Amino acid sequence: MQHHYVRPAGSPPTNGYSHAVAFTGTTVVVSGQVPLDAEGRLVGEDDAREQTRQVFRNISSALAAAGATMSDVVKLTIFLTNMADLPAFRQARDEFIDLEHPPASSLVQVAGLVNADFRVEIEAIAVVPAPSAG
Repeated sequence: MQHHYVRPAGSPPTNGYSHAVAFTGTTVVVSGQVPLDAEGRLVGEDDAREQTRQVFRNISSALAAAGATMSDVVKLTIFLTNMADLPAFRQARDEFIDLEHPPASSLVQVAGLVNADFRVEIEAIAVVPAPSAG
């Protein structure tokens, strides 16, 4: 079960995230995902939107292995190497998240990632609801 508090009273406006998310169930933590495909090839060499899409595909695969989906994500931590990529990131992110119930999020600009060609890395926390009795 999830409760999203997109904009509690007294909070500033949001752009694609909830200020808080409360939940119960099994927690799934996904390590930072980068824009590599299943063969280890960089996707979207100089394209932040394509890199972000690949990262979300990787997150989706990791979640599926744990019995979760993107709709189960309660928290994202995003690392961008260039804040000019923020609009492209948001466009790609919005293809993967529930815009009515967005996860809580943190965004950090970093000087670099493990590979100098990576523009984005994202960690995720999801919660798989407990099976209902009956």
